[in-house]
Amino acid sequence: MKKLFLIFIAGIIVSSPLFAYKILYAEQFYELYHNHLYQYPDDSAENIYYLGMALRSDFANPLNALAKINNEKEWEKYRYLFYMHVNLRIIDSYIKMATKFDRQKAYFYNAPWQQANIESLNKAKECYVYALNFWDDALEWSKKASSPKFSWMFIEDIQYWEDENYRIQQGELDYQAILTRQIERVDKLIAEFEAMDENTY
Repeated sequence: MKKLFLIFIAGIIVSSPLFAYKILYAEQFYELYHNHLYQYPDDSAENIYYLGMALRSDFANPLNALAKINNEKEWEKYRYLFYMHVNLRIIDSYIKMATKFDRQKAYFYNAPWQQANIESLNKAKECYVYALNFWDDALEWSKKASSPKFSWMFIEDIQYWEDENYRIQQGELDYQAILTRQIERVDKLIAEFEAMDENTY
């Protein structure tokens, strides 16, 4: 009897239509962003796609926001912080992608793979350069979220975003400096690999 009941239930589940919903709003795309235990370039590219869609999509109704919104002023600040935060996550994703191609040192024993190392470093540099494009946008949204009209306003549900904004405004978080350092380091490594010849190894 128990087996028949289970077969009956399984039949209902299998024959029932599966309902899906279309992803339309910025918050929905943002929620598809996720961190993997092991970061592969494809995972970073997937996150960049979802975050890019979040930047291009309309916001959901304030009732469905990622924080409790009490008034129009909070709604405005929430949107500025959202754009700032998403741009920062895109930068992080590009940095994670770059680390898979980056090298920390040009060891002499890597000379036999000179060309492969140069190609890999160029890919890393490309990721760092792309990431820089999003820093300007993050700064712009951070500045808007720090407008005097939002003085004494703190949206508790998105405290992490508020903290990021504070760190940017205080100069504690500066991806311009971080990425520029990485690009200069990669350029130096490329030059070291290019200088290698048959006598290097």
